[in-house]
Amino acid sequence: QLVESGGGLVQAGGSLRLSCAASGRTFSRNIMGWFRQAPGKEREFVSAILSDNSAYYAGSVKGRFTISRDNAMNTMYLQMNSLKPEDTAIYYCAAQPRSALEVPSYVYWGQGTQVTVSS
Repeated sequence: QLVESGGGLVQAGGSLRLSCAASGRTFSRNIMGWFRQAPGKEREFVSAILSDNSAYYAGSVKGRFTISRDNAMNTMYLQMNSLKPEDTAIYYCAAQPRSALEVPSYVYWGQGTQVTVSS
């Protein structure tokens, strides 16, 4: 089970830190990722982190977002800085991709947390 937290309302230029806590099993050896879905849009890739802590980002967030993981806590994070109104979406964490990292076909998903960025 994956549970996200840390979403909320923030002004443009602000920061938020999302957390994804895993329970029931360890994901330390799994690829984990963040996706987001805005109203009326498809779920899109945000970032992914491998077991060796290699990180990958969508072009739209590169340089502003940082993904990390704490295997001892079985938790993944997404530090989001310089937020923009277009970052507004429900953010989902996921684990164990079935195909490419950026494809939203992971085995495990959280329930999502709302991030709203006001202009």
